[in-house]
Amino acid sequence: MANKSKSRGASEGEQRPAQSQARQPGRQHKMEPEPVVVREDYQGSSKLKGKVALITGGDSGIGRSAAVMFAREGADVAIVYLEEQQDAEKTAKMIEQEGQSSLLIKGDIGEKAFCQKAVEETISKFGQLDVLVNNAAEQHEAKEIDAISEEQLVQTFRTNIFSMFFLTQAALPHLRKQKGSTIINTTSVTAYRGSPGLLDYSSTKGAIVAFTRSLSQKLAAEGIRVNAVAPGPIWTPLIPASFDAEKVSKFGGDSPLGRAGQPSEVGTCYVFLASDDSSYMTGQVLHPNGGEVING
Repeated sequence: MANKSKSRGASEGEQRPAQSQARQPGRQHKMEPEPVVVREDYQGSSKLKGKVALITGGDSGIGRSAAVMFAREGADVAIVYLEEQQDAEKTAKMIEQEGQSSLLIKGDIGEKAFCQKAVEETISKFGQLDVLVNNAAEQHEAKEIDAISEEQLVQTFRTNIFSMFFLTQAALPHLRKQKGSTIINTTSVTAYRGSPGLLDYSSTKGAIVAFTRSLSQKLAAEGIRVNAVAPGPIWTPLIPASFDAEKVSKFGGDSPLGRAGQPSEVGTCYVFLASDDSSYMTGQVLHPNGGEVING
């Protein structure tokens, strides 16, 4: 069975140990405590039975949670990851423990050729594609705008938003063949309230909101729904890989609910948007952010 928790956000009111990781992408298996992937009481009901999903950044964090929940709902899942082999293999095992098939695809989503290859491998393995989840991202804290190098700026935009264009372009011919197919993009609360220390990251997340709304209008007539999720402070590998140990120890404490959220509290948003439960929704954004009231 997948990583479990007896209650939602069980002990998250407590501060977690100070910790940081030296590079991105972060490693989930090195986090203390490890994020909760799926609630113990979460029961699948075949909402995605017979469907195939492709999830970027599916090796850990929110992507892993969505992958395991999708599998529990009956979907086969292809996972795209950059280099986190141990985390990716654990996610694949979790998917298979749910009785579904998995596919691991390693590479850089900032490269258009790789995005095309990822979709081709998914089709080769499963014969179809029903759900595309554009989830992978990177962020780098910078106190001043002058500290953001051209290289970092280009890299952040390539990973966070260019990849969504590349993957959508590659996936669309296959999504058009599947009735009720969906695209789900991961944006962020920073797209709505901004983040002075994550200027380039929050800019990409704002672009993702516009991309979601525009693409939803373009594809509505074809019956392909496009929505997004805008998480707030969620305990994922991106956090210790982005901030210093002291900030990590206090992460999420300033949210209205007083704690960071768990991936298990966000993965359900992806299940909802991927399934027919959201059949009359497109161009919308869900906000699992710990109670911060924002516009949009």
